[in-house]
Amino acid sequence: MNKLLTVAVLAASIASVFPVSAQTELMSGDVKRELFAQSADSIKYALIITGPTVGEENERKFRQLSLSLHDVLGRDYGYGSDNIELLYDEVSALADERVDGEATREGLEEAVKRLAERSKNGDQLAVFLLGHGTGVDDEAKFNIRGPDITGSDFARLFDAFIEQDLIFINTTSASFGFATALAREVSGEGRIVVSATRSSAEKFDPQFSRYFIEGLSERRADRDKNSRVSLLEAFNYAKNNVDEFYDDQGRLASEHAGLDDNGDALFALEPAPGETDGTLAEIAFIDADSRDEERLSPARLALKRRMQALEREVLLLRGRKAELLEDDYWSQFEVLLIDLARTTEEFNANANP
Repeated sequence: MNKLLTVAVLAASIASVFPVSAQTELMSGDVKRELFAQSADSIKYALIITGPTVGEENERKFRQLSLSLHDVLGRDYGYGSDNIELLYDEVSALADERVDGEATREGLEEAVKRLAERSKNGDQLAVFLLGHGTGVDDEAKFNIRGPDITGSDFARLFDAFIEQDLIFINTTSASFGFATALAREVSGEGRIVVSATRSSAEKFDPQFSRYFIEGLSERRADRDKNSRVSLLEAFNYAKNNVDEFYDDQGRLASEHAGLDDNGDALFALEPAPGETDGTLAEIAFIDADSRDEERLSPARLALKRRMQALEREVLLLRGRKAELLEDDYWSQFEVLLIDLARTTEEFNANANP
């Protein structure tokens, strides 16, 4: 027991760097659904949409970003090719088997419909928007081939995803108005929206997409070194690197990314666990599964799932610290950490079943 308590104390001191809090459960009928839960049955999907660009240099840049993101999700996060939909400006301009359709209104509707038909309750869908945006406020649009689409119209495409968790990452220029309308209009709970810009005046191509994908690649954004990358970690990695980019250039930043995960359509520039925004983003993990899991026995896989569930409970309890008496908080915290330490010890002891 002393050994386990020592592990618990060490875990508590490390964990204090990453506090969290939020409403992470919702009632669906008589069943309580945990938002962004990592269950053995949940599946994670991705939709990558790359709109038209101007000029050969931009076309090369966004082609590379699109395909790199597709490959990173498959290589580093366990997304099967069938679970990724990639829509590109013109399919004929990018003859690649990874592309599933064109970035048109019809292409969007068809891709979202396919994903809705495949996904079930508790699954997660991450939507990445690459390219350009135009307009201001509610009239802001994401540029696609043919008539552009507003944030409100885009939100309505996802009306069927009532029991799924949704993540939207809008990395485009002038993304703020579109993202605000999207965050306000998208239906259901368990929704996180990221905007690469904080106002409609920020109209230059952001650097955010480049660093966001870089943070996902090889899990560079994994700040707490748990071999998983949360949306909050990826956001902070990209944001911090964007700040450094402008500092190194000696220029005033022309972009300021924001995140909304509480549904008020007010984007926090410094989201953090325990603050208005940042709670869901910390427990919204990008990874679908680990290739290493294929080599785990059923018993060890169950232990790994148990470890992940306990880690999530620790995060959520830390977010409720202000609501509890200090003795009650530390008592519950100790119980969770001891359980986590025991489960981890059992997992490691069965490394060679």
